[in-house]
Amino acid sequence: MRVLRETWDYLTTWSHWHGADGIWTLLVQQLLLSVTALAVAVLIGLPIALWLGHLGRGGFVAINTSNIGRAVPTFALLAILVTLDHPGVATFGPYGRAGLATLIALSLFALPPIITNGYVAVDEVADEIKESARGMGMTGGQRFLRVELPLALPLVVSGVRLALVQVWATATIAALVAGPGLGSLITEGFYRTDYPKGIAAAIVVAVVAFLLELLGAAAERAVDPVRRAARETTTRKGGRTPVNVGG
Repeated sequence: MRVLRETWDYLTTWSHWHGADGIWTLLVQQLLLSVTALAVAVLIGLPIALWLGHLGRGGFVAINTSNIGRAVPTFALLAILVTLDHPGVATFGPYGRAGLATLIALSLFALPPIITNGYVAVDEVADEIKESARGMGMTGGQRFLRVELPLALPLVVSGVRLALVQVWATATIAALVAGPGLGSLITEGFYRTDYPKGIAAAIVVAVVAFLLELLGAAAERAVDPVRRAARETTTRKGGRTPVNVGG
């Protein structure tokens, strides 16, 4: 109980949130790092996965590349990249020391769910729907943009959501190679037996992960064509002008 009380005191003390090494600054650093790594992974992996899914080819390569990516320990990859990047010394813009190595490692870590979901989402659009679009005279590009991509969006967004939450949680290991983020408070707290500091930072990481999960779930529901059609139908019914049948 004493540790929990001291953790609460740590979280509610303004000075612990303020300053260059404060919780807020480290939180923003980790969020910037996570979002950038996710953006890089989306720009690289998603177009390839969607196009392979449209062609219905390369599934074996896409799925197995993702599986290999999951099997590679992120920390081991980070350690190798940092060694190539002069450990603990190199800086990379707002990402700080070891920022480039951390960014590359997290981007590679984010690729598997993005590639897998992107490929499967387009590849598994019902054949009847694809044939109907082809029968209407749509070209390959039109079928992809007007039919396959809208239907695939919920699963695509689900993959991006999964990747973002995983990258956010994994970004804490950047502290082990002098990288940015809340991991520095966690490692410092437990290394120096200042448990309230470490637990407080871990709680902040967990809360932000939960919020990112909620945000991703909301985005997934927003792009769902079935839900969107239901909302539009409800709106039209709610906005319909009553007819005066009594003349």
